[in-house]
Amino acid sequence: MTTKNPKSKIALSVSRDIPFNKLVLSQSNVRRIKAGVAIEELAADIARRTLLQSLTVRPVLDADGAETGMFEIPAGGRRYRALELLVKQKRLTRTAPIPCVIRTEGLAEEDSLAENIQRAPLHPLDQFRAFQAMREKGMGEEEIAAAFFISVNVVKQRLRLASVSETLRDAYAADEMTLDHLMAFTVNPDHARQVQVWEAIKDSYTKQPYQIRRMLTEDAVRASDKRAQFIGIDAYVEAGGAVMRDLFESDDGGWLEDIGLVDMLVTEKLNEEAEAIRAEGWKWIEVGLDFPYGHTYGLRRLFGEQEPLTDEQQAARDALQEELDKLEAEYADAPELPDEIDERLGEIETAIDAIDDRPLVYDADEVSRAGAFISISPSGHLHVARGFVRPDDELPVAPEADETETSSTGDGETEAGGSQSVDPANEPDEDEGLKPIPDRLVTELTAHRTVALRLALGGSFDTAFLTCLHKFVLDQFYGHAQDSCLELSAKCIYFGSQAPGLGETPYATALNERHEAFSGNLPNDPEKLWGHLEVLDSDTRQALFAHCVALTANATVEAYNRRPRAIADADRLAVTVGLDMAAAGWKPTAEAYLGRVTKARIAAAVAEVKGDKIASDLEALKKDAMVARAEDLLADTSWLPEPLRKPKETVEVPSEDVAGGETAESARSAANDGETAMDQEDDPADTDEAGQDDEMVAAE
Repeated sequence: MTTKNPKSKIALSVSRDIPFNKLVLSQSNVRRIKAGVAIEELAADIARRTLLQSLTVRPVLDADGAETGMFEIPAGGRRYRALELLVKQKRLTRTAPIPCVIRTEGLAEEDSLAENIQRAPLHPLDQFRAFQAMREKGMGEEEIAAAFFISVNVVKQRLRLASVSETLRDAYAADEMTLDHLMAFTVNPDHARQVQVWEAIKDSYTKQPYQIRRMLTEDAVRASDKRAQFIGIDAYVEAGGAVMRDLFESDDGGWLEDIGLVDMLVTEKLNEEAEAIRAEGWKWIEVGLDFPYGHTYGLRRLFGEQEPLTDEQQAARDALQEELDKLEAEYADAPELPDEIDERLGEIETAIDAIDDRPLVYDADEVSRAGAFISISPSGHLHVARGFVRPDDELPVAPEADETETSSTGDGETEAGGSQSVDPANEPDEDEGLKPIPDRLVTELTAHRTVALRLALGGSFDTAFLTCLHKFVLDQFYGHAQDSCLELSAKCIYFGSQAPGLGETPYATALNERHEAFSGNLPNDPEKLWGHLEVLDSDTRQALFAHCVALTANATVEAYNRRPRAIADADRLAVTVGLDMAAAGWKPTAEAYLGRVTKARIAAAVAEVKGDKIASDLEALKKDAMVARAEDLLADTSWLPEPLRKPKETVEVPSEDVAGGETAESARSAANDGETAMDQEDDPADTDEAGQDDEMVAAE
């Protein structure tokens, strides 16, 4: 077998122009799958720039091995089809000369395969430099995109690579980072910060593009942040602020780079709004981005009345309502509303809402004692809560004419509920004149009345329920009102400092909305509350009662206040009502959990949902990067930390407090697992003592 001498001179294949009508496609072309630029786009490109690459052809031979004058194309079939399309469009003659390379040696399939395999795609940096050169020569982004049949966004993305430091582009060219890494650096145009971030992560075991974006935007405000939504991106830009954008991934509008400017604009706008609200005559105004959850509890709420409709407003509303009813009746059976009808219905509803949304009118005397809270809602809109009266601003309660002292005032009088023998010598002498009944006798008589009242009240569930509801509503909605004879109270624990951000959760928002809905239907004067409750239907009474009772629930575990029995009872209550914190809206975010626990707990949480392999990959990350990645991994899951998980169906209440050294959380876990003191065999010697404890708790 002879081989060619590697040092011998090679002879290139002959090339010449061949008329188009002498060319045919070859069955030896290895490309079978259509991919890349469409034939139509390639034809348009050839028409614009002519053919930039020759076709590779082989002579077609007859049965005797003689050339027939025709040539088949094993490599360049897509270019041939594009030329064929131009011929059909009469933009190219059938005899037009086509530059071809004529091959006679080797296999046709080898030619086709080699042309496709040995083709090297253009490096993104080269593409970027080419686009940049064309732009510098006067071509716009749209022109570049049209010339190469790509989207304008691709051109913008490639040109955006100019915002990356040359140091990082060199690292990418040297394969020290991926294109995804390089694209992530385009978020922030600060070259010094880009290099700083790259130096911090380049030697880490796992470096992800999301880490780069997070580090480059950690000192910026997201455009979706309520502060940015409140002031508006346009106002921020007009004030000289810069916006960082990510052209390669969804960024929800980008990031506002100047936090100081954002805060200044927010403060100015809030103060402007506050001045307008203060002009209404309120005694005080409190302004803040937000307020702790439950900050209005314990304050009496005023509810104004809407201004009455004028004759013109009433006539306009009636006309709109009549048109609305007519259109709804006319298209009631239509499978789909016509666009113009749907648009008109929306206009009518908007107009009706504008008429119905009239300002509230408050009593001037009440306004002079009340105030308003001004903040920003989670959606970025101005939130104004008017009409809150602090206890210190309430009018003093005048003593009643027949009010008597029940505390000890002399040798013959004691506090109510005390016992003392009656000394006839101390009884007042009879006199013809009518004198007030002695205080001690009044106490005795009303004690008799109280016992009889208890007997009667205990025989009437409806009245007892209404009385209890009356007291609970007074406690939860009227602050310090003392208008009930019941010696019970509905105490509500607030969580402003214990749980920052609690007020913006879905469940806290829903609870506040329910509270406001009930509050808006109650009379301002607590003396009118009884009559209001009497006329409520039973469903509304029960819903209001349940709401008031619910506000007293406290399932909070605190290190300084261990309450294993109360927590076990809360677990039992959670099972009864079917509480699911994931369905309620709790999310394992950095602020709510991940950023406040150890790396081991973060890894354990991810392992539960995504498996040990993914969790182990996180352990090499720094804490901030680990938190960010874990937040992404757990975002769409129902994972919950132990204190928020569903208790087991059977919850035993511990018979004794937890022994010293055991935490409240471990006591709760023991209650959930059924491993309580009550589940274990008691020492007979301890039985009586445990029973005494139970009796003491029952008495409490």
